[in-house]
Amino acid sequence: MANHKGLIAHVDLRSHENNLAHRTREIDRERLIVRRGQPFAITLQCSDSLTPNHHLEVVLRLGRRDELVITVQEQREARDKWWFDQQRAQDEIVLTLHSPPDAVVGHYRLAVVAKSPVGHVVDKADKMGFHLLFNPWCKDDVVYLPDERLLQEYVMNEDGVIYMGASDSIRSIPWNYGQFEDYVMDVCFDVLDNSKDALKNPKADTENRSDPVYVSRMITAMVNSNGDQGVLTGRWEEPYSGGVAPYRWTGSVPILQQWSRDGAKAVKYGQCWVFAGVACTVLRCLGIPTRTITNFSSAHDVDGNLSIDILLNDKLETVGKKDSSWNFHVWVESWMRRDDLPKENDGWQVLDPTPQELSEGEFCCGPCPVAAIKEGDLAMKYDAPFVFAEVNADIIYWMVGPDGQRKKINVDQSGVGKSISTKSVNGDFRQDVTLHYKYPEGSTKEREVYEKAGRPVADSTDGNAEPGQLQLSIRHAKAVFGTDFDVIVEVHNGGSKDAIAQLTILAMAVTYNSFTRGECQRQATSVTVPGHKTHKEVLRLRYDDYVKCVSEHHLIRVRAFAVVPGQDKPVMTVANIPLNMPELLVQVPGKAVVQEMATAHISFANPLPVPLRGGVFTVEGSGLLSATEVHVKGDIAPGQKVSVMLSFSPRRVGVRKLMVDFDSDRLKDVKGVATVVVRKRHFISGVY
Repeated sequence: MANHKGLIAHVDLRSHENNLAHRTREIDRERLIVRRGQPFAITLQCSDSLTPNHHLEVVLRLGRRDELVITVQEQREARDKWWFDQQRAQDEIVLTLHSPPDAVVGHYRLAVVAKSPVGHVVDKADKMGFHLLFNPWCKDDVVYLPDERLLQEYVMNEDGVIYMGASDSIRSIPWNYGQFEDYVMDVCFDVLDNSKDALKNPKADTENRSDPVYVSRMITAMVNSNGDQGVLTGRWEEPYSGGVAPYRWTGSVPILQQWSRDGAKAVKYGQCWVFAGVACTVLRCLGIPTRTITNFSSAHDVDGNLSIDILLNDKLETVGKKDSSWNFHVWVESWMRRDDLPKENDGWQVLDPTPQELSEGEFCCGPCPVAAIKEGDLAMKYDAPFVFAEVNADIIYWMVGPDGQRKKINVDQSGVGKSISTKSVNGDFRQDVTLHYKYPEGSTKEREVYEKAGRPVADSTDGNAEPGQLQLSIRHAKAVFGTDFDVIVEVHNGGSKDAIAQLTILAMAVTYNSFTRGECQRQATSVTVPGHKTHKEVLRLRYDDYVKCVSEHHLIRVRAFAVVPGQDKPVMTVANIPLNMPELLVQVPGKAVVQEMATAHISFANPLPVPLRGGVFTVEGSGLLSATEVHVKGDIAPGQKVSVMLSFSPRRVGVRKLMVDFDSDRLKDVKGVATVVVRKRHFISGVY
């Protein structure tokens, strides 16, 4: 609102009703926040001196330097122009402003100018402003998504689930996107304002903010701090001194707030799911439908040959640091029309804010059409060859001799790009989207796509067991961190004669992105397997052994390697075993009412055979409370149950998620979540 003593006495931006109509009331009820391509109305209170003979002009200004100035026409001239109409009734004028569906998103300053019949400026009201966002509800906006259920999930939902672990042992963590929390929108625009493009050429940057391809690309570059004033610094191994370990974050809001509070100084530390969670927050806040995607067995192809080359020495240790296969990798997809590409590339676009490889000189990736990946159209921008390899590359294992000579020992054609996952629209369970990215493994169509992508289709028997040879497989019971467990290697002889083999089993602690932290256990033995029979070899993994080398990702990689005398090629198989973590119990008893105190009960039992020291619970939830730490006094003995209570006052109504993380010296990344239904306060006899 603006007050004025001239002809225009008062301006009401009607934020409450406009924000409700534009689905932005969750962001702010006082400031005007609207979506492009959808009209909004403001009211002018005028003095008697303002007559119908006076002409009104509306002027918009946008940008911090080299600002854009837009004079709004009083009648519609073209589809891509701002215009307004007016209705006068006595001393009140209602101005309805119409923005084009491709208007620049950002913070606009608004001026209403009254001119005399001969064109002189006689009054001006200009102490007003509003924010304009993308509008996925508008059919002419390039981010238009015609399904209301999808819009509620991919734009409006502040709570999410991110998948982790391994393809055969998928786990999930809750994530608080919090895109409508106080001042998060302002930070999102600050992120754009601090990009290298914005600082170098602010006018061109402002003009380009009409395009979600440009905006989303800037965001993927700015979520990581490589080469710019981005939000997060990545680190993939301990120690995480001087910052917060990636596994401790439960949401995006504290990260964005800290970056803003520290004057665009990078927050320490992030890993792929943290980068993706923050990117999802910013994109949803700006109005671009977005979801997080987890790709299990995700390839990182450095040299662009669409294969992952893993080099092993005679001890089965990985040598060299080139290509790698991550246990999982998280990115985001955003929905948009690609007017810069052939029409079949509309829809979901891969955007990856984790800094891996340079894309046109910047550490960003995408937007790359998911449809182009499925069809092997690697000429489509941006970064299609890199994304294609992430979900489709072969893994080729090479044995490197003392003289440096390499010998191919195994080719895995179906080990990459498994169980590609996102949160379902219908609830907190997993939706598999693998078939969005590729045709079924081994199908004729899949082979055609590989050839189209310029990738040689290897012989399916190359490096794998042929009939009559040994075959290896690895099985294990559910592995729980803190306990001993067995890994069973099955050696199957498909031939008719007895087979004698030298079997080596190696268990290593690795990070989720395949960095080896140390050897946990090694077992070598000679086995004799009768024809058409299976021999089982058991490796016992004890907590006392693996705890010395296991990473904070609690992941064990087991390699089984069999050499048969007289046989040219050895046989090998690999399994990744995530160690399951205990869960926190989180409860909020009773009814939760907005702006009234509620209490969370959090409990947890130490599953380890050793005490836990330095225990701390971190609690947060959109519309419930900001990130809050609760420290545990003293040690937590083996088997001991610790309970804490935390009071908070819900800020917004609706279905909310309370998310909790527990960390200590020996046990980290323990998560819990509770659903909280926050109700309105009852109004009785004029008193709340």
